[in-house]
Amino acid sequence: MSQPLTLLSPAKLNLFLHIVGRRADGYHQLQTLFQLLDWGDQIQFTANASGEVRLSGDSLGIPPEENLIIRAALALPRKPQQQGVDIHLEKHIPAGGGLGGGSSNAATTLLALNQLWRLGLSLSQLQQIGAQLGADVPVFVAGHSAWAEGIGDVLTPVQLPQRWYLVLMPECQVSTGEIFSHQQLTRDTSPIKIAAFFEGHTRNDCQKLVRSLHPEVNNALNWLDKFGNARMTGTGACVFCGFQDEHSAQSALSQAPRHLNGFVARGVNESPVLKALARLEE
Repeated sequence: MSQPLTLLSPAKLNLFLHIVGRRADGYHQLQTLFQLLDWGDQIQFTANASGEVRLSGDSLGIPPEENLIIRAALALPRKPQQQGVDIHLEKHIPAGGGLGGGSSNAATTLLALNQLWRLGLSLSQLQQIGAQLGADVPVFVAGHSAWAEGIGDVLTPVQLPQRWYLVLMPECQVSTGEIFSHQQLTRDTSPIKIAAFFEGHTRNDCQKLVRSLHPEVNNALNWLDKFGNARMTGTGACVFCGFQDEHSAQSALSQAPRHLNGFVARGVNESPVLKALARLEE
């Protein structure tokens, strides 16, 4: 049995989300900017020779065959009779929040087991496997804040200025499938260039619809708007606002109503997973 490897599986924010079209297969054409955070779930991996993939901890009641961590492990080209792993999940990222928890967990699993099982797969190969698990998995495998197009799979790494974010977690779950299939969703936003984001010409095309369907999200945005340009991440339910420093973000969080849970995190350009694995290679 190997030494346990514990990694932070980071959350992400969509700093904006434009839906610029819909493909014939039903997938939406997007433009978005993924900001990785230094906050997320903790996952511990202990490789063994049992050949089994075993998950413990906070499974959120998802059947094993649907859990992205197990699906990611089983998607790797391992030797089933020799390469097994015990995985323990400590969950902090809420489900249905738009913070990419399941996708991040899957990517962290691919990266960790590629190293623990000595599979020798490249990041590009791991991204291809990840893309079969979910549209957001490749950005977490690549491990860099990125401008994304296509269905979210065409990635361009971006160096973002350091910001601190107050993220609020309304007590509701938003179904991504419901939002993307809703008749009232805006799907014809004109594509923009990266420079337009830095000039402030962006929004979240899902936000208006989610606000109308989920009063909890609407109320959280109304409260957070006092501190800046509050915005929803992904299809929600979580909302966020950027700050120049940690103190300002923590000060705002301390004023939040009791029913609004939240956290403060720093935006990072490089994933803490890649940093941790690189240190192991030194």
